[in-house]
Amino acid sequence: MSNLERKLDAGQFVVTAELPVIDGRGHAEIEFQLAPMEPFADAFNATDNPSAHAHCSPLAVAIGLLQAGVEPVMQLACRDRNRLSLEAELMGAAMHGIENLCCLTGDDVTAGDEPEARRVFDLDGPQLIALARVLERGHYLSGRAIEPKPHFLIGAVENPGAPPFEYRVRRAAMKAIAGARFLQLQICYRPELLERFMRAAHDTGLSDRIALMPSICILRTVGGMRFVATKVPGIDVPAETVARVEQAADAEHECFEIAYELASHALAQPGVAGLHFISFRKDAGIAKLCTRLGIPPRLERESHGYSASVAV
Repeated sequence: MSNLERKLDAGQFVVTAELPVIDGRGHAEIEFQLAPMEPFADAFNATDNPSAHAHCSPLAVAIGLLQAGVEPVMQLACRDRNRLSLEAELMGAAMHGIENLCCLTGDDVTAGDEPEARRVFDLDGPQLIALARVLERGHYLSGRAIEPKPHFLIGAVENPGAPPFEYRVRRAAMKAIAGARFLQLQICYRPELLERFMRAAHDTGLSDRIALMPSICILRTVGGMRFVATKVPGIDVPAETVARVEQAADAEHECFEIAYELASHALAQPGVAGLHFISFRKDAGIAKLCTRLGIPPRLERESHGYSASVAV
């Protein structure tokens, strides 16, 4: 059982963070990117060609994270692989002791810089969750036996800020039924939509069955805010939020203030099990934000049994 699974089972507040994409410099780059945020995060996402841009493979990065002494969450997207390749990646992760998974359908290739690439989508996100559960039962989809059985902490994503809004909690519930144990929610710049999602998840009992972790993005430039607003699929950034950064005397400071406001709002929602951070800063932005939010470093949370209810 991974540390992340133990903490979620115990109702402890968890922090995950997305490792910036790796394109070169190998292990030195992983350690460089980890350094400013490692004291606060319980686990780090190794991304899988986000926004349909090619980068170092998630399995390779997840292995690198293990070798750096931290716990990975290996993302796996269905866009680029058929079921045979997905099974192989999952078993490769199990071979190296990588248990935390985040299963995604994946953005379409038109979102990336190689739109001529062929889509695969042999499975979708919920089907990938179900596939991981099949492997856990000790056999491939073909029925061929696996010994010993792998064990995974299966996670997924959901977007509280994309229409049809009334369907999002039902989609999340489908992923829980398929076998997901946690959901890292998509970045949401409309607090009222996150609030609506979390309230519905709480009222239906979904947040008791699956750990819900809103994502907070820490940007630093006007260009970064414009990119998220116009180029990242599934994220709706209000025009006034973009204008707020454009008109600020210090864009980096204003981006941080927006991240703080969104994180504070997220923590106030019922059923929040933790936060997932994505930072485009080159400094200890995640550490600074956690400190301001009153979220202690990982070791302090572990020693004092810091729970989700305390954080909220």
